[in-house]
Amino acid sequence: MKKYRNIIFYVITILFFSGLIYWFIIEGKTLEAGENIVIKENKGSMWDNFAESFMVNLHHPLALLLIQIITIIFVARLFGWICMKLKQPSVIGEMIAGIVLGPSLVGLYFPEFSAFLFPKESLGNLQFLSQIGLILFMYIVGMELDLSVLRKKAHDAVVISHASIIIPFALGIGLSYFIYKEFAPDGIQFSSFALFIAIAMSITAFPVLARIVQERNLQKTKLGTIVITCAAADDITAWCILAAVIAIVKAGSFASSIYVILMAIGYVFLMIKIVRPFLKRIGELQAGKGIINKSIVAIFFLTLIISSYATEVIGIHALFGAFMAGAIMPENVKFRNLFIEKVEDVALVLLLPLFFVFTGLRTQIGLLNDSHLWVITGLIILTAVTGKFIGSALTAKFLNISWKDSLTIGALMNTRGLMELIVLNIGYDLGVLSPSIFAMMVIMALVTTFMTGPALDLINFIFRKKKDFSEEENDENGGKYKVLLSFDNAESGSTLLKLADNFTNKMNGNKSITAMTIAPVDELHAFDVDGYEKDMFENVIDTSNELKLEVTTLFKASNDIENDLIHITNKGNYDLLLVMLGKSIYEGSLLGKLLGFTTKIINPEKLLNTVKGKSYIFNSSPFDDFTLSILDKTNIPVGIMVDKNFESADKIFIPIFELNDFFLVEYAKRLINNNDSQVIILDAAGQIRKNTEIRELIRNIEHIAPNHITLYNEKIIEKDFLQSQDLMLISSKSWKNLIDSKSLWLSDIPSTLIISNP
Repeated sequence: MKKYRNIIFYVITILFFSGLIYWFIIEGKTLEAGENIVIKENKGSMWDNFAESFMVNLHHPLALLLIQIITIIFVARLFGWICMKLKQPSVIGEMIAGIVLGPSLVGLYFPEFSAFLFPKESLGNLQFLSQIGLILFMYIVGMELDLSVLRKKAHDAVVISHASIIIPFALGIGLSYFIYKEFAPDGIQFSSFALFIAIAMSITAFPVLARIVQERNLQKTKLGTIVITCAAADDITAWCILAAVIAIVKAGSFASSIYVILMAIGYVFLMIKIVRPFLKRIGELQAGKGIINKSIVAIFFLTLIISSYATEVIGIHALFGAFMAGAIMPENVKFRNLFIEKVEDVALVLLLPLFFVFTGLRTQIGLLNDSHLWVITGLIILTAVTGKFIGSALTAKFLNISWKDSLTIGALMNTRGLMELIVLNIGYDLGVLSPSIFAMMVIMALVTTFMTGPALDLINFIFRKKKDFSEEENDENGGKYKVLLSFDNAESGSTLLKLADNFTNKMNGNKSITAMTIAPVDELHAFDVDGYEKDMFENVIDTSNELKLEVTTLFKASNDIENDLIHITNKGNYDLLLVMLGKSIYEGSLLGKLLGFTTKIINPEKLLNTVKGKSYIFNSSPFDDFTLSILDKTNIPVGIMVDKNFESADKIFIPIFELNDFFLVEYAKRLINNNDSQVIILDAAGQIRKNTEIRELIRNIEHIAPNHITLYNEKIIEKDFLQSQDLMLISSKSWKNLIDSKSLWLSDIPSTLIISNP
């Protein structure tokens, strides 16, 4: 009755107010009398009128900006993904994407499409939006600098850092002396041109360098600490020098820039002595909280905008103000990370690619149309590498650092990345760099960033030891049963460790257990890696102490978790890999509903017939894509855990659906030997009782451990029996069949270990 009443009310309401609207429109027509109403006449057919209107909408500034953003993000992510697969920083792909979309490629071969997508009148909107992205990015860069670490660990790092600036700076000035006449724009003084070439040679991309250090697991080494500190000191020094260079260029001479420099010094003093303590007090109000309220967010964003505005008005560029605003944020790392998370996705994913493409639209590689210009480009690259790479390496060696570490420092400090493009664009906007020299310098930025990975690999190859890590570990652990646990949250690590202990408890010195977590490199910040690692392993360490179990921990930051996990597994000579089944297969799927069903009894024969007959595959997979890839590419047995509050494997249930499943008995034997587990084997297919060899193996286990293994031939399995077990072992093939057949077992199974043999 209530349903029909609602329908009647809905119909009456719609009809009444529709009639009222119609009456007002008809009566409103009478108000037009005496007014000069112009009615637009439609020319042509209805389709022509629609097409004309559609084209107008298509070229509307907002529509054009939106399609530009869509194209830019898609292409940038595509090239970034390709570079990550090539073990290169994604920023290189994004830089290349910008050049591809510019006049150097798309504009050259598809001029009409380029003119439609990036008309000159639209570039102003793109530039200002990209500048907002840069301001947010520099804010993040400032926040990622931990000044307390710099104060504690400066020493040698400051010497290397400043040498890595002054040497390429001097070489840049020298290079400018030879190319000024040919490449400097008309009306630009030598000092302005030389200073910008010099600062472009001296910059290091701190964010890219930090990601490479993390990805190569150097962050906990003395070398990693030195390099990160060097890059941080380099960043601060280089941006201060850049601010002075901008002031000099805008003023025309050093003498004329004195007032600007004095104002800049006053601004820095104000930020450090007044604004920073204020922000620290604000941050203390949020101490211990997992969120930042909107009022606090507003205060920090206002600080960013006011700081950027102040430096732009002073004449040292808004980006310096953004960098400074980030650097004076409260030093609490967790607080900074909370705020970075709010800014990072919008800045790095949405807005920053606009800057790469805007740079690409300015980069005209076609201007380098003869061999002489390419020789000059090569000379620029050689000067940049000599100053930064060799200068840093020789300085490090002078400080008694080994040749390998010195060359590694040089290779990392030579990384220029996005920071170089920022400097070049500032020089281009000021008219100091001509289009041709701008294109050469962009190529130099790409080459010096791209060469970092191969250079590090070459250095490691030249200074390689006789045995690599995996070989040494094999020698030390020869004959041991080696288990590798891989987890992505602390609770999973603890559960997998308990399971590994059940498999190895009585093996004493003949076992080796390694707990590993691989973190996405983009989610880590340079000075918070130790805290992240500690949090991830805290539960594992506590559990290992409770079990009195010796565990090796392995932490790695990666931009390709899947391939790194497979590589470590295959190279480490492990006997078993244990991982947790991804939760994604349950959420929102029919399997998730099945897991909520209950039933009193289960008929294994009926289940077996369903498995052998047609499979009813529904919208779910037995494994997520990540797990499937591990199963396909690893060359050792893999155990995939479905956790239902697992504590100990005292009672084990093993259903055997076909003879190929019988390898599971070897794992049952290991659990009996090491954990005194009680094992029940279900002969669901009736295969075991027909096979003399298998029955003999079970009898041997019974002889060694009486009353620990039982063979079931029951037609019906009680629900209560299943739920009373601690762990079910099942082959990956049989697990897939359970999923495909929508088995009612899934609602009642205990914690389950799905084992796949290679």
